[in-house]
Amino acid sequence: QVQFVESGGGLVQAGGSLRLSCVVSGETFDVNGIAWYRQAPGNQRKWVADISAGGRTNYAASVKGRFTISRDNAKNTVYLQMNSLKPEDTAVYYCGADDYYSGTITYRDIWGQGTLVTVSS
Repeated sequence: QVQFVESGGGLVQAGGSLRLSCVVSGETFDVNGIAWYRQAPGNQRKWVADISAGGRTNYAASVKGRFTISRDNAKNTVYLQMNSLKPEDTAVYYCGADDYYSGTITYRDIWGQGTLVTVSS
C-alpha cells in the first residue's frame, strides 16, 4: 500500500512562510505526478498545485507567485514552499494523486491525512 505523509503545518502570522513536506512510500515515486490540495473549514477540497514526474509545475491563480512546489526524487518527497501567507490560506493541506502507479497497480484518488496550516491576521 502506497502512503502519503504530510508534515510542516502550523500557526504563522500573515506575511510569514511555511514549507510543507510530503513523503511517499514505495519505489515508483519518480514516475508519478503529485498534487497539493487544501480544504478550508466548511469548504470543498481545492487544488493548489501539482508537479509532474518530469518536474513541470502548475498553480492555482490564488497561490501563483507565492507558493512553489518542488520534488526531491532521492527522498521520495514533494515540497510546498508557501510565502506571503494570508489568512485565507488557512486550511488542511493534503498531498496525493488522482492516479498513482505503484509498479503493480494504479491507485485512484490516493491522499494523505493532511497537515493543518493556520494563518493569523
